[in-house]
Amino acid sequence: MKKIFFTVAVLVLVAMVPAYGADGKAVFDKVCTFCHKTGRLTAPVFGDKELWAPRIAKGKDTLYQHAINGHGMMPAKGGEATLSDDEVKATVDYMVSESK
Repeated sequence: MKKIFFTVAVLVLVAMVPAYGADGKAVFDKVCTFCHKTGRLTAPVFGDKELWAPRIAKGKDTLYQHAINGHGMMPAKGGEATLSDDEVKATVDYMVSESK
């Protein structure tokens, strides 16, 4: 009985984890807007070409690493530990494409 309960509990928890796939916009809308729409905690504002230019110049690999591992005041994966590295990369790609 305990095994069945444990299995059901795990399945319920897994079902609660959001699955964004490679939709960077969806992740941005759910996870990143709190800081990147307003510049909270020194986050570069989404779409602000001047703020993003020096970051983009460092290259996507640097941006990916900062987003995945955290940088400055931003926690790893924007504080959403359930995101895969690919989801984070898709979100970075989306943010960069809208900020060039």
